[in-house]
Amino acid sequence: MFVPKRAQQGPLRMARRSVSGGIQTAPGQKPDLPLSGIRILELGQVIAGPFCGQLLGHFGAEVIKVEPPNVGDPLRVWRELDVDGVSPWWRSIARNKKSVTIDLRKEEGRHLVRKLASNSDVLIENFKPGTLEKWGLGPEDLRRSNPDLIFTRVSGYGQTGPWSSRPGYASVCEAESGFRYINGQPDPETGALLGPPVRPNISLGDSVAGLHAAFGTVLALLARQARRAKGETGGQTVDVSIFESMVNLMEGVIPEYDRKGKIRGPSGSSVTGIVPTNAYPCLPSPANPSQPSYVVIGANADSMYNRLMNAIGRADLTGADYAQNHHRVARQAEIEDAISAYTRTRTAEEVEDVLRAVSVPCGRVFSVKEVVENPHTEARGLVEEVWVGDEQKQDGWTVKMPRVTPVLEGVDTSTRWAGPDLGQHNHEVLCEELGLSEAELEALQEQGIVGK
Repeated sequence: MFVPKRAQQGPLRMARRSVSGGIQTAPGQKPDLPLSGIRILELGQVIAGPFCGQLLGHFGAEVIKVEPPNVGDPLRVWRELDVDGVSPWWRSIARNKKSVTIDLRKEEGRHLVRKLASNSDVLIENFKPGTLEKWGLGPEDLRRSNPDLIFTRVSGYGQTGPWSSRPGYASVCEAESGFRYINGQPDPETGALLGPPVRPNISLGDSVAGLHAAFGTVLALLARQARRAKGETGGQTVDVSIFESMVNLMEGVIPEYDRKGKIRGPSGSSVTGIVPTNAYPCLPSPANPSQPSYVVIGANADSMYNRLMNAIGRADLTGADYAQNHHRVARQAEIEDAISAYTRTRTAEEVEDVLRAVSVPCGRVFSVKEVVENPHTEARGLVEEVWVGDEQKQDGWTVKMPRVTPVLEGVDTSTRWAGPDLGQHNHEVLCEELGLSEAELEALQEQGIVGK
C-alpha cells in the first residue's frame, strides 16, 4: 500500500489544530468568516451533497472536493455548456472548492482519502448507503484516526429503514413525500389531483436536502464544540434524506390529516384554505405583447383584503360576510372571479401601481432575465459576476451567479473563486498539504489513481 512520505515522517502539514483546539485558516481562505478554519472533505456528486458543500464553503469552510479522474462530477457537463465545454452551473455549485481527482475504486486512492479525512472536520457524501462502508471509508473506519469527524450523509431515504437501499432521486422522493400530489390542477368535483402533477423546473428535492445537510452539519459542529468544552470527544453522523427533507416542507398537511382526516390535494396557483392568494391573468406588457402576463396577489390578511377590494372597485365584497379568512374561503369562487375580472383588463404593471399604492402585496411573475436585471437584485448585490480562468493573465470570462444567502452583518461572503477545473488542486492538496513528493504524485498519476 502506498503511504505518503510526510505521513511516515510525522504530523501532516494539513493538521492546523493545536491540542487546545485552536485553528488556522488554510491558504487562500478568508480568516474572518463564520466557518473559517473548518476543513470539509466532499465525496458527493451532482447536487444534494455538493450544494451542502457550496453553502458551507461560501461561509468560510475549506472544501476539498474529491472527483473521479478524467471524468469528474457529472454536473460538469450538465445542461448548457460554456465555451470551454464546462457547465456554468458547475462553476456556481463548486465555487470556493478545491478539486482533487482520486479513484476511490482503488485501494491506493482510498488510502489517500483516509489521510485527508484524518485531518478534516467534516466529510460530506451522498453515495448509496453502504457504499463507503464497502470501501472501508465509513464512519467507523475513518474515526479510528479522527474520532471527532462529523459525517454528513445525504441519501434518498436515509441510512436505515426498508427503503434505505433504493437509489435516491429527487424527482421520485418528491413524489413519495406527497409534494408532487399537491402540485397541479384539482379535480373540480373531488379536489384530488387531476392529471399528472406539475413539477418545478429545478431539482428542488436535492437542493432542499442540501440545505438540511448544511444546517445539520453546523448543528453538529456546535455540538462538537460543546463537547470539547467539557473535555469530551466523539464525532457525530448527520443523516439527511431527500424524502424526509421534502416531508419537512409540507407544513400542516400531516397534522390536518391526523386531526381532521383531510387529504390536501393540489390547488393550481392558489393555496388551499387561504383567500385571496393567487396568480391572476393580465393584459400582455407592451414590451412583450406575445408573452402571457400574470400578477400574484397575496391579500389574505383581513385589512389587506378590504384595501384590495376597495381599490378594484368591489367594496360590495367586503363587510361581515367577508371579514375573516374562513368567511372568504366559503366565497372563494366569487372573490377570485372579481379579482380576475379586474386584472384581465389591465397590464401587470398597472395592477402593481394600483395595489402598491394601498399596500397590498403583489408582484409580476418574473423570468430569470427580469430577476437578474431588476433594480432590487442590483441594490442587494444578489447576483455576482465571478471570474473563470486565469485572473492574473485576464485569460477567461465572468459568469453571473446568485450570491449565497443569508446576509450576515459585517461578513463579506462574496465568492472567492469559481468552480475549479478538474484536478486543479491536485498538487496543492496532495503535495503541499498531504506531503507527497513530485515523484510520488507522478507515480500515482501514471497508475491512474490520481488524475493528471
